[in-house]
Amino acid sequence: MSESTLWAPWRIDYILRKSPPKEDGCLFCRLHAESDDRKNLILARSEHSYVVLNRFPYSSCHLLVLPAAHFADFNQLESEVYFDLMLLLKKATAVLQKVLKPGGINVGLNMGAAAGAGIAEHLHFHIVPRWDGDHNFMPVIADTMVMPQHLDSAYEMLLPYFT
Repeated sequence: MSESTLWAPWRIDYILRKSPPKEDGCLFCRLHAESDDRKNLILARSEHSYVVLNRFPYSSCHLLVLPAAHFADFNQLESEVYFDLMLLLKKATAVLQKVLKPGGINVGLNMGAAAGAGIAEHLHFHIVPRWDGDHNFMPVIADTMVMPQHLDSAYEMLLPYFT
């Protein structure tokens, strides 16, 4: 019987960060404040919002769309921030549909830790492209996600459609 190796190099970053050093302030606020969009995987910025590739994706090209300002509660959004966020969310789903042609797209917001938000202090929408049969036994048996595309490649592929 031959052995096969499944490489998932990005998973080690997630695994090893069980006790990450605490940095001051909000991760998403820091990302937005920095100017190196490539390093931070930021694909687009609008007046009040931005789109970033998720570093720990559920599937290839898993995006996050979030307000630039720090809001934990969807109901706190001012109207102009809300509309800007929705327009960028619409653009992000359109880009994924055009570039990837997925079978479907999950769009979701987990508001609060009890709802499943990993970073509850800064609300963010997940946009996850989906294909028929895109999940198999690996997440259940080996706690491993199979990603057919590296983050750098996904970034380069999507970036032109956000400019």
